[in-house]
Amino acid sequence: MRIANVRGRLTTFVDGVAVDIAERSDRQFGPDPMSAFADWNALATWGASIGANGGGAVDQTTLGAPVPRPTQVFAIGMNYLAHANEGPFGPPPAPAVFTKFPGCIVGADHVTAIPAETTDYEVELVLAIGRVASHVSQADAWSYVAGLMIGQDFSERTMQRAGNAPQFSLAKSYTGFGPTGPWLVTTDEFSNPDDLRLSTTISGETLQNSRTSDLIFDVPYLIEYLSAVLPLQAGDLIFTGTPSGVGSARKPPRWLRSGETVVSAIEDIGELHSRLV
Repeated sequence: MRIANVRGRLTTFVDGVAVDIAERSDRQFGPDPMSAFADWNALATWGASIGANGGGAVDQTTLGAPVPRPTQVFAIGMNYLAHANEGPFGPPPAPAVFTKFPGCIVGADHVTAIPAETTDYEVELVLAIGRVASHVSQADAWSYVAGLMIGQDFSERTMQRAGNAPQFSLAKSYTGFGPTGPWLVTTDEFSNPDDLRLSTTISGETLQNSRTSDLIFDVPYLIEYLSAVLPLQAGDLIFTGTPSGVGSARKPPRWLRSGETVVSAIEDIGELHSRLV
């Protein structure tokens, strides 16, 4: 099943056709996309009963964030070996966790203003938690995942490196710095959700190209690690990290420029476009 936010309404797809969930379910589920997480298992069961599977034709400019108002947004730094080796710190001994503030979360075809000339791109696999997760084991972790989507972790590197301590969270939370989508895909639609190709392309040039099987700390590990500290709430997001090829690590650096469109793709999910001004 794929969950989309179409003009602010909770939507899925049946036989390639977009279905308004509130209308089709006779109001068993509300129209607000966040209502999907009031009882995710009930929604998933209902979706299976009507044959919700795969995507469909929809104007991407109508797509908002599939999870527009998460309570918590976790993000993991330096979580691909090659990317960790691009920076000054090397591979971390434990997940490097920061947050993107929820106000930066936007949808799949968004116009984002670049705040400075040192703004960078990152493609990430993003997961949404389906039910409260506390002290979850790696063996059970995937059962707590509602679905997967594409994320872009835009980063203003000058702010990130300002001061004596890195400012990860604020530098990665400007308005529009958290594009997500185009939809949330349940894990049953993947042959192997632990191994998906992901890429970033700008102006026809592929700048990032890797697989999620190269994560240092994979999805089950991250859920176990985070849920041991605090409960993960239904609808929380985890940005799992970005592969090598970011602009700041290139020589010379490759910063984002006004007029460009950043295209991020993940296998079996689709593409996410961000237009820059």
